[in-house]
Amino acid sequence: MRVAILSDIHGNRRAFEAVVADLRQVAPDVVVHGGDLAAGGAHPAEIIDQVRSLGWPGVRGNTDEMLWAPERLAEYAAKNPKVAPILAMVQETIRPTLASVGEKRLRWLEGLPALYSQPGFSLVHASPDNCWRAPLPNASDAELQSTYASLRAPVVVYGHIHIPYIRRVQGMTVANTGSVSQSYDGDTRASYLVIEGESITIRRVEYDVESEAKELLRSGLPHAHWLSGILLAGKYCPPE
Repeated sequence: MRVAILSDIHGNRRAFEAVVADLRQVAPDVVVHGGDLAAGGAHPAEIIDQVRSLGWPGVRGNTDEMLWAPERLAEYAAKNPKVAPILAMVQETIRPTLASVGEKRLRWLEGLPALYSQPGFSLVHASPDNCWRAPLPNASDAELQSTYASLRAPVVVYGHIHIPYIRRVQGMTVANTGSVSQSYDGDTRASYLVIEGESITIRRVEYDVESEAKELLRSGLPHAHWLSGILLAGKYCPPE
């Protein structure tokens, strides 16, 4: 069976549509999403509607969760003072995103599970017990084991960090999807994974980044200049 797993769309319509077009060529049997569907882009409601209409199963991400439980964002900021100023900026995007998403879509997001499992793989947004914290690509084998071994899956997939990678760790494969939007690895293209048997492939998909960045700037979303800069750079850029 061929499975495609994508994550972190962040309201980016052009990147999402490019990935959907690429999926038509890949022709997976199943497509699964790893959450973070709406917040941080110009088209939060549209992305939710399209994912729902496609019938893709998936899991909730931290920026999905913060829309109905903003206190989780505050709790994470309190425990991570170094990133608290950035999280305060993210918090300012919640109200306009909620206004776009509306109550029915919000309730759908809230109903997404934290874990999706099928024979052969398990998917979480970040970690099994915390959708706000996840290992980085340079994490030790011990950290990956302690984070994901409890899932008892031969392949564990997660998103969140916006950097795709594949690691084999003591009988388990850990793979990150990268992100459809706001890549952090220096490559502006959208990223997702394809699993087929024992093969795992990272796919990169070009899209019109400049047009999406311009539309984000026109959207009126707070801190759109910072977010559009990440799109254009293909890596995380600290706010000025």
